[in-house]
Amino acid sequence: MTVITTSPAQTEQLGERLARILEGGDIVTLQGDLGAGKTRFSQGVAFGLGVERSYPITSPTYTILNEYEGRLPLYHFDFYRFGAESDLRELGFEEQFYGRGVCLVEWPQRLAAGFSEEYLEIRIDLLGDDARSFTLIPHGSAFEARVVSFGQNIKKCFDHDSVSCY
Repeated sequence: MTVITTSPAQTEQLGERLARILEGGDIVTLQGDLGAGKTRFSQGVAFGLGVERSYPITSPTYTILNEYEGRLPLYHFDFYRFGAESDLRELGFEEQFYGRGVCLVEWPQRLAAGFSEEYLEIRIDLLGDDARSFTLIPHGSAFEARVVSFGQNIKKCFDHDSVSCY
């Protein structure tokens, strides 16, 4: 499933809408070039999970992990600074990945292994100054069903720059 956003606000709204279908233990990976909108999308996910809008949601590039409290804990990872294929066990993040929160992972390709068989991969491509293409790729049957349902519900929001779904 692919969704096109045409502004930073829509990118955030897409993340917020996606958060509504996320459950404890879910893993969502974000792949895209620097400046693709991963942080703005992550802000939307955080707000959709109930993190206070006044709380700064920033990229964890230098801290590796930012934690936020909402209806579910959000563990926002950024593995950009890692070298070739690190391992979650070596990094000490098993508790977050196998806990009750949602893991949002930027630069997941830096890990050799560690994700469960059930996760949602999101590829973000730049289309222009503010336009982005978000391709949602479910891995596992639980995410397949949720992405189909999400796609049916989100289509009206982004097809024609409509705000009728908010």
